[in-house]
Amino acid sequence: MTAPAPGTLSWAELVATAGPLPADHPAPGPDDTALLQYTGGTTGTPKGAILTHRNLRANAARGRAWVPGLRDGEETVYAVLPLFHAYGLTLCLTFSMGIGATLVLFPRFDLDQVLDAVRRRPPTFLPAVPPIYERLATAARKRDIDLSSVRYAISGAMALPPATVELWESVTGGLLVEGYGMTETSPITLGNPVSPARRRGTVGVPVPSTEIRIVDPEDPSRHQPPGEAGELLVRGPQAFAGYWGRPEDTAAVLLPDGWLRTGDVVTMDPDGFVTVVDRIKELIITGGFNVYPSEVEEALRRVPGVRDAAAVGLPGEHGGEEVVAAVVLDPASPTAAEDVRSGCRQHLAGYKVPRRIVVVEDLPRSQIGKVLRREVRDRLLAGD
Repeated sequence: MTAPAPGTLSWAELVATAGPLPADHPAPGPDDTALLQYTGGTTGTPKGAILTHRNLRANAARGRAWVPGLRDGEETVYAVLPLFHAYGLTLCLTFSMGIGATLVLFPRFDLDQVLDAVRRRPPTFLPAVPPIYERLATAARKRDIDLSSVRYAISGAMALPPATVELWESVTGGLLVEGYGMTETSPITLGNPVSPARRRGTVGVPVPSTEIRIVDPEDPSRHQPPGEAGELLVRGPQAFAGYWGRPEDTAAVLLPDGWLRTGDVVTMDPDGFVTVVDRIKELIITGGFNVYPSEVEEALRRVPGVRDAAAVGLPGEHGGEEVVAAVVLDPASPTAAEDVRSGCRQHLAGYKVPRRIVVVEDLPRSQIGKVLRREVRDRLLAGD
């Protein structure tokens, strides 16, 4: 066993010598700042989101109410997400503490390390992202490792492919549902029912005590007609208090009546289930038409031989933007760039088909695995 570094404190000794706080010890109020949670910076410079004790406590309580059948003090949660990310902070840390769960911490997601831990302390609840579910389920099936202890799994941060759901649920026998959140909402906002009533392809419905509106992105006072895409607005106790030291940025997203502009384009079906279309700032406008990168990427991934893809808008020869895609191809596939374009034409209108396909070895990602389109665009502009 490696000796601890000099100055390392012993947890056992700290607990053994701890005493109760004095009665006059200052206690934070619900609206006091608990922490500054920095945004991922996927569309610009990271900003410190001010999250209050009310924000964090409300979301932990929502998580508890949202998942039926939880057994206080008996669950085992795997923290494969970083705790400095809003998703990991709430779904791994505060949620787990709120239900008295055993929290198994990992320094980072390591497939072998996680599967080894499964044998010693099987998980019952796993918050993660689609690539993690795919890798875990594939490896568990190949190595004959039992994952049936995972009754509930929550996916966020990026779109959850139906094939991933089918793979995970066939391997575990448990449920994998998708939700939606953002740093500025601590982050839980929408979630699919953790039951057969979940609706694949959507991010669900508002969690308790949460209101939503879908509005015209150019005029947030105007509601969009039912079924039409628009910007998602959120109001509830999970909405943050603003950006640290950035009053102008705060005013741009927090409206005077308490509504928070998410910057995400969504649609809602007649039953109230929400589907995320894309980020407003990543919308591509080509020839006067709007093109949502997510739709292009979905079509690209359906082409045989394409492992992953990112679509962005680059300056066109005659002004405006043109759709350009960076794709990662399966090394074992003979697929060429022109084959990818041809495959897209089967699923997309002509103006949405990428004008240019750039084959890359990998795509830049955030620390939880989300593709960073801004960095993809920068690299393509630089000719990398």
